[in-house]
Amino acid sequence: MCGFRDYLLSTAAIAGAMLACGVAVAHADDDGPHGGHGYKHVLLISVDGMHSIDLKRWIASHPGGNFAKLVDQGVVYPNAYTTAPSDSYPGMLAQVTGGTPKSGGLFYDDSYDRTEYPAKAFYTSQGLSDPGCVGNAGTELTNFEALDKSYSYSTALVADYTGGGTVGQVYTQLDPDHMQRKLVNGKCIPVYPHDYVRTNTIFEIIRAAGYRTVWSDKHPAYEDLAGPSGAGLDELYAPEINSQDTLDAGAQTGDDYTTSYTGVRTYDSMKVKAVLNWIDGYDGARTQRLPVPAIFGMNFQAVSVGQKLATAGNADSDKSLVGGYADAQATPGNALTLEFQFVDDALGKFINELKAQNLEDSTLIIVSAKHGQSPINVKDRVAISDALYAGAPGFGANGFEICDDEALVWLSPEMQQATNPATGHPYYADAKAYIEAHATALHIKQLLDRDELTKLYEDPFHNSRVPDFIAITDHGVICTGGTKLAEHGGFSKDDRNVALLVSSARIKHARTVEDTTFTTQIAPTILEALDLDPRSLEAVRAGDVEPLK
Repeated sequence: MCGFRDYLLSTAAIAGAMLACGVAVAHADDDGPHGGHGYKHVLLISVDGMHSIDLKRWIASHPGGNFAKLVDQGVVYPNAYTTAPSDSYPGMLAQVTGGTPKSGGLFYDDSYDRTEYPAKAFYTSQGLSDPGCVGNAGTELTNFEALDKSYSYSTALVADYTGGGTVGQVYTQLDPDHMQRKLVNGKCIPVYPHDYVRTNTIFEIIRAAGYRTVWSDKHPAYEDLAGPSGAGLDELYAPEINSQDTLDAGAQTGDDYTTSYTGVRTYDSMKVKAVLNWIDGYDGARTQRLPVPAIFGMNFQAVSVGQKLATAGNADSDKSLVGGYADAQATPGNALTLEFQFVDDALGKFINELKAQNLEDSTLIIVSAKHGQSPINVKDRVAISDALYAGAPGFGANGFEICDDEALVWLSPEMQQATNPATGHPYYADAKAYIEAHATALHIKQLLDRDELTKLYEDPFHNSRVPDFIAITDHGVICTGGTKLAEHGGFSKDDRNVALLVSSARIKHARTVEDTTFTTQIAPTILEALDLDPRSLEAVRAGDVEPLK
């Protein structure tokens, strides 16, 4: 899980990798990433999709750029790995909890829970009466744009980037009627994103210490970062990325901010402004004066879209732009180069504003990525349909499956442990046999079943969130009927070997740590930098996760 390298080939490799999760990466020295601690602020940046090789290549080709400036006074970890599955939700939680899906309890933003019930809006959008929490439990968890107030079930799009509320005031954007529900003391109540998180976050600890905590991300559903208490964030500035592009000339009805290279940069620019406002001592919208946060930052989507989007969109004036990489060595194509340059320029704005506010010496900057993207080499791309999974015995009307570049499968809860009357065998055994029989068509490299998943996470027969099966696909496989070039979520090196650097004006001698590291180590590093106890994080204690060295 937090220690997978390349593909998972055996249970022995899995177990060995997991044991590595708590190993310190190097011995600290006087120029370590914490700079002697005593920082007042930590700026955390996730450049979603950015591989370790991307950072190396960009610095080599842009030695005067802002990534290079951060590296020149920082520590680089070229063998850093994010979680498996490598989806955005567990990838971000890893950085702020120190935990993997095993401790955090979330495997994907679009996932499943065997004990919950569909949202009220699921029924009303179809003109049906809402039955509440009755019948067989088990439902898809829609921790993405579907939780927004202005989300349309008919178009699967949000009306505009506000989500139907006020950006920066997340509870005006989220609609409880769009949330899945659970029975609590006989009442059918909505489940907020933070209710799904099973281990505390750095935001909770830092805020409890009396400091301001803020974050900016791509959906209001990232309210989950507030932690299980729901009290960890002073502000979540979350313009909705999967909303109608209302800001760019040329955007057509149905175009969201991921359908053009221009659109995603426009979208990310809203979050860049929020970060600059926080540095200046305001809220994200610059409407009121507030203390500069102790922990703040954002995710960039520009690189991820540049890796995935094949050709220019309606909002792009330059129709010659092509997404992805030019070769197997990760040379960025013309569109992806623009997206990297945009992020580099934004980092320069942050650096300059910290200097202008005399915050440079008191701020630690950490740059990483929630996930990578696979495949890097477009020649390795193989597009498949994942429709076959729904034919598995036991999938029934209440099963669920999600596939980007690996597949997670949940059987209908009422059938998971039952006997199949047609065969006299357990549905689970028949489902496994069915998936294995279709392994060639589904390009499955390794099927993780109950035995393997119990070792990695918990027993799917006793944990309501753990999938019944995870199908690890051949390298380069993505589940799509469209033209996108790459995806994430899987277990491969392209998915998981991400950029990671820690930078500070206090670090006088730049260095590289070649040992294997994990993005789970970011969370205790942040607390240690702020002179707070890293072991106040439950996942850090459980996994014996060390700060970066």
